Amino acid sequence: MSDAPSSPVRLRSTLAGVPAYAPGKPAEPIEGLTSYKISSNENPYPPLPAVLEAVRAAATDINRYPDMGVTELTAALAERFEVPTTHLATGTGSVAVLAQLMAITCDAGDEVIYAWRSFEAYPIVVALAGATSVQVPLDADFRHDLDAMAAAITDRTRLILVCTPNNPTGPTVGEDELRAFLAKVRQDVLVVIDEAYLEFTTAEDVPDALALYREFPNVAVLRTFSKAYGLAGLRVGYAVAQEEVATALRKAATPFGVSDLAQRAAVTSLDAFDELEVRVKELVTERERVVAGLRDQGWQVPDAQGNFLWLPLGDDAVPFAQACQARGLTVRPFAGDGVRCTIAETEANDRLLGICSEWLASRD
Repeated sequence: MSDAPSSPVRLRSTLAGVPAYAPGKPAEPIEGLTSYKISSNENPYPPLPAVLEAVRAAATDINRYPDMGVTELTAALAERFEVPTTHLATGTGSVAVLAQLMAITCDAGDEVIYAWRSFEAYPIVVALAGATSVQVPLDADFRHDLDAMAAAITDRTRLILVCTPNNPTGPTVGEDELRAFLAKVRQDVLVVIDEAYLEFTTAEDVPDALALYREFPNVAVLRTFSKAYGLAGLRVGYAVAQEEVATALRKAATPFGVSDLAQRAAVTSLDAFDELEVRVKELVTERERVVAGLRDQGWQVPDAQGNFLWLPLGDDAVPFAQACQARGLTVRPFAGDGVRCTIAETEANDRLLGICSEWLASRD
């Protein structure tokens, strides 16, 4: 133990209320077993050959700063989604863009509304901005309660986050209910539709978020290259918003934050989306297989629209995760609520099904 004195430096008092982000634990080696990590919603497929080649080529220039304007990627996104380049802002993953959104909307004491449980980073970025979290409980089906969220709006509300599909529980919000919700929100409140898992959705009533951004000037759309595109290690996210909001987001971004490797990989991934979509469809098929298998066992699995599923285990969340860990399978427990399991390699998914079956049998 160190005998060094504690630092006399005065830190922000708000840090005392900031929860630490808990990343998915790596899989621990188990003798005789292949260990799998299904705790971080990572894409199990390796990068496409074209993406690897783009990264290799970019690696020869890492002694240079990247393009601070992220020009080529911004142009590619603008063409893909038919939006002006001035309506786009990028960052080092959607979490960084989320922090930029906080920075441009919230002063100390302002309120940010979001469903709970939802993305674990939300309370962290809100607290770091000096704002106040207003957490609205999910409904009985683990979905956003948009009526309750609308009722929670006050004069201090500056930002509302709608995560669809919701991480970690899985369901999406519907087009009609989201439109009805937006009609209740003051125009000076920014509503962010967080679509990190959009590409995995199959629900018929998934909102057209880009159409909503065009129709409602206070709507922004948040997306990432980490999930379906498989670039989690390179950190690329972006927002689509009206020009004034997007301009402010670019001001709040870390200069040169998105590396040249990340920019080139993202552009190449956009060009190769037909190949990536094959992988996405395979993951969706596997998700449906696993969810059906769990429901056949008797599990009450909510609608799963991302590349993960939710087991509402309540107080058994941590013991279940420990049982999985003992079998070489790392899942993501949320103490007192449930466990999130990423759809991964077939062998990992089969092991999850086996553990879940044994768990229920041990409770009979």
